[in-house]
Amino acid sequence: MSAGTTIRRIWPTPSSGPLDDAELTRLYGRADHPRLRVNFVTSPDGAVSLDGYSAGLSGVPDKRVFGLLRMLCDGLVVAAGTLRHEGYRAVRLSGPRRAWRRDHGLAEYPTLVVVSRSLALDPAQPALADAPVRPVVLTTGAATAPAGLADVVDLVRLGDDTVDLAAALTDLRRRGLGQLLCEGGPQLFGALTAADLVDELCLTVSPLLAGAGPGRITAGGPSAPRALGLRHVLAADDGVLLLRYVRAARE
Repeated sequence: MSAGTTIRRIWPTPSSGPLDDAELTRLYGRADHPRLRVNFVTSPDGAVSLDGYSAGLSGVPDKRVFGLLRMLCDGLVVAAGTLRHEGYRAVRLSGPRRAWRRDHGLAEYPTLVVVSRSLALDPAQPALADAPVRPVVLTTGAATAPAGLADVVDLVRLGDDTVDLAAALTDLRRRGLGQLLCEGGPQLFGALTAADLVDELCLTVSPLLAGAGPGRITAGGPSAPRALGLRHVLAADDGVLLLRYVRAARE
């Protein structure tokens, strides 16, 4: 493997060698009950981005686990602002990952779920227009849909002025999307935490100091602290750490 691609478990039990994708898949796995997992990358000094984008903090190990987490989920949840800013494209998987999903009784692709209070979305955006599975957009009763949006997505209105996230998760689970992966952004993560809906956090720590300026991985109003249990620490040969935290009562 080239530099940065070798990942080892260093806690709780160090692995005897590099972990392959099958071993990583077992470590992250799918739960036997509904779960909302959040995945972020950060710097050690708490930055959510570098030069305005999360890609500046990401690298080969993070992207490798990022892809596996997408393979494992039923629905991929993202805020509309993050979808636009990060330039999301259609959520597609490699042939081997689609085969893994088929072998485990899953649809070939996860469903993209976009949270948008205002519906400021372009129906021609590739993430929506080119999606292999019709996306779901969670929005409010007050939002006005742009022309053509309802032709490419399922609109679900929950809440008057803000999206009722608890009701949204209930609706998604009725659709068979029990294993949800949220990729941000910070405002959505903060709102999900405040609503006590986060079951798990997968956090990549990139080995660089970003300095002052960038925001944190969470944002919004204050909320009660939520205790997490550390389940594993993985390390890549370039100094990247991959941490998995779980709400103990929800395992």
